[in-house]
Amino acid sequence: MADLDVEKIKLESRGLRGTLHESLNDPLTGGIAESDTILTKFHGLYQQDDRDLRQERREARLEPLYQFMLRVRIPGGHITPEQWAAMDGLADSVANGTIRLTTRQAVQFHGVAKEDLRTLIRRLDDALLDSIAACGDVNRNVMCHVQPEAGPVHAQALAWARRLSEHLLPRSRAWREIWVDGEKVDIDRPPEEEPIYGRSFLPRKFKAAIAVPPVNDVDIYSQDLGFIAVAEDDRLVGFNVSVGGGLGCSHGEPETFPRLADVIGFIRPRDLLAVAEAVVTIQRDHGERENRKRARFKYTIESHGLDWFRRELEWRARVRLEPARELHFEHNGDRYGWIEQRDGRWQRTVFVENGRLLPAHRSGLREVISRHASDVRLTPNQNLVVAGVPANARDTVDLLLDSAGLGESGTSAVRRHAMACVAMPTCGLAMAEAERYLPDLLTRIEELAARHGIEGEPITVRMSGCPNGCSRPYLAEIGFVGRAPGRYNMYLGAAFDGSRLSRLYLDNADEAEILDTIDTLFERYAADREDGERFGDFLVRSGQVAAVEHGSEVNQEEVNREQAS
Repeated sequence: MADLDVEKIKLESRGLRGTLHESLNDPLTGGIAESDTILTKFHGLYQQDDRDLRQERREARLEPLYQFMLRVRIPGGHITPEQWAAMDGLADSVANGTIRLTTRQAVQFHGVAKEDLRTLIRRLDDALLDSIAACGDVNRNVMCHVQPEAGPVHAQALAWARRLSEHLLPRSRAWREIWVDGEKVDIDRPPEEEPIYGRSFLPRKFKAAIAVPPVNDVDIYSQDLGFIAVAEDDRLVGFNVSVGGGLGCSHGEPETFPRLADVIGFIRPRDLLAVAEAVVTIQRDHGERENRKRARFKYTIESHGLDWFRRELEWRARVRLEPARELHFEHNGDRYGWIEQRDGRWQRTVFVENGRLLPAHRSGLREVISRHASDVRLTPNQNLVVAGVPANARDTVDLLLDSAGLGESGTSAVRRHAMACVAMPTCGLAMAEAERYLPDLLTRIEELAARHGIEGEPITVRMSGCPNGCSRPYLAEIGFVGRAPGRYNMYLGAAFDGSRLSRLYLDNADEAEILDTIDTLFERYAADREDGERFGDFLVRSGQVAAVEHGSEVNQEEVNREQAS
């Protein structure tokens, strides 16, 4: 669909309503009208089809097996046991039996039939959950560090994440009218005013997060807008503000590239919402609307410059940015094992490979959450935290998780630091496998690590089925991005703390070439690394990969090869 068509559809949608009511009630197809697929994203829905069955259905002269993915908005990844129970039941009754934990601390249901969408959303609404703005050209689910019991600063950060999420929600009532009440809205009724987004909303999606150093689990530099908590004497005094991050790009198009956010200054907590609103409205008014590939906020920053942006931000927010405070990150992964909370209860991070919870996983997890946990956290690394567990229940929880095939027991450090997007067979953008393939590839990588005696090193590995990079592969020490079935670009040299992008090392490589290259690099790392040196840092220091200074360099090798040919 042409870029300008998307803008026209949004503008004429009557507040994100379009013809969704008619599409949902059309009995002749399992899908919805093409123009409405643009609008369903704002409601947290993607129309998909099973790509494994496309050819078979085409030969049988059947339409694609349309189904829907619904994403639940969960600010900061924090939910109650009752809400988890509601989602767990829905996975069986209206979805395909799985629950996906996303890299933005949300939950995805897959395989939902059109006729079951209202049932799903109404039951989510009963559990005080929703899918509003979980997708679309708006601010998405606001991320936040997941350990509020670690101290009052963490608890305050979570509270701000929730406030920020609510403040940046669209004002349209279309979601409730269409999905919960089932109403057909009078076409002559004027839509609600959108004071932040306007009638056309944003040019593209927008992502925000709050980080609490020294943990960068939210990958703050990948966010369009970031707030980095600054504490003094265990007290939140404000936030460093970062802007202009984003990882999506397109193969063979050098004008698109990943970009790390810039830290532009420090603000007091009272100014957070005003600053966030100003940033979003700047992107609304100045973002690219004719070329969606250049419509992300990072390109607005690139085009206008940081000096211009600071002036515009301070004028709109009526806030003077103070000099940024010193900050330090150590890693961007999750902390495993039991952690004692300040109230004397305990919490444990549960490793969920690629965030995919199958029915066998869910049964044991259901018992843990319903009987032993007071709340649940979804991490930015596709894992899950069970919190509020009494000390005397820890052994029982461990046994239940082990029997369900969950947890980090018996998994390597590499596997615990790996992520993959869903990709095939449902994502329409995927060029190669990710979630279904990465576990097998990791087994081969683990064998290579053990051969060279580095199996205990926590190297980050991430795989995405396409260059949009939902699993944040450009911030992995070893990143894979799909090019075609069985073939990937391999990126190397990112920082373990998420502060440096990786660089293209292999272009369009198959598994044999990938493993041969990793074998050689692991051998060098084992022999020549310095004490405590991370794999990505070693690759840069030893000259295996040049450090990336700007995101336009990430795919420079691909550009050079294309120009040479």
